[in-house]
Amino acid sequence: MKSGRTALQLLGIILSTLLMVLVIFVVIQLATVAYDLGYRVFTEPAMESAPGRDVMVEVEQNMSAWDLGIEMEEKGLVDNHMLFTIQLKLSSYAKEIKSGLYTLNTSMTAKEMMQVMAKEEIEETDE
Repeated sequence: MKSGRTALQLLGIILSTLLMVLVIFVVIQLATVAYDLGYRVFTEPAMESAPGRDVMVEVEQNMSAWDLGIEMEEKGLVDNHMLFTIQLKLSSYAKEIKSGLYTLNTSMTAKEMMQVMAKEEIEETDE
């Protein structure tokens, strides 16, 4: 009887330990994904190096950031439409994008494309 109780206690300790290890593993994986996403939001490079290729994008009135991101991903301007949507939502351009037809280039960063679609002067950067 005493050995049965000891075996159950030991089993309970083993299961608790395994559950704790699993929780720690899941938390570490989620933290890694969150860090990667956060890093990419602020440092995502252009799709191609200069000179790239020009692509026409039409921004329709009341087009959502999500829809714009999908269109830009389909045209090869961004790698991930969800990432572009987050970048746009977090930027100062979120409410500044104007409808119209734009010529964007695959060598432009997301910020540079947002500046063009907000009809703002692009700052020249030396690389």
